[in-house]
Amino acid sequence: MKFIVKQQEPSDFSAWKLLANEDWQPTYSELSGQIKASVKAALMEEQGHICCYCERRLVANDAHIEHFKPQSNPSVDALDFSNLLCSCQNQIKSGDPRHCGNLKADWFDNELLVSPLGEDCAKRFVFMGNGSISVSDKEDLAAVETISHLGLDIPKLNALRSKAIEPFLDDSLS
Repeated sequence: MKFIVKQQEPSDFSAWKLLANEDWQPTYSELSGQIKASVKAALMEEQGHICCYCERRLVANDAHIEHFKPQSNPSVDALDFSNLLCSCQNQIKSGDPRHCGNLKADWFDNELLVSPLGEDCAKRFVFMGNGSISVSDKEDLAAVETISHLGLDIPKLNALRSKAIEPFLDDSLS
């Protein structure tokens, strides 16, 4: 998990929200078209085009806007840009295991979910040469739960990490 520094929301998103009046209040379900695409593009850009959870490369057609704190929680403003991230797996393909934001769904526990918005998030996990992920500190229950609830240790992600790490494990390299 890589620390994400939130940027300002896109100006067209801000302008759309400012259209609120007595007869109409913007909602996340109404966010669509170019404005939603602009939000998604801004999120991908601020994350360096990697998934907020597994660090897999993001591509626009296989990524989705993720609410870190679930929008199903009535205290959460579903249009608060500071709560929006971009996660991989826009749609689950047949036989593809769910992970990251799709597996997290509406689960949220402030004490047991490591946030990619926390400066120390990267230090809480270690990656092995075989692509597996583990916790840096066995006592870090939040890191353990985050791996479990987001499926960060599934074979698919381990294999992708292993393939990415492989060139750097060459015995001939110093």
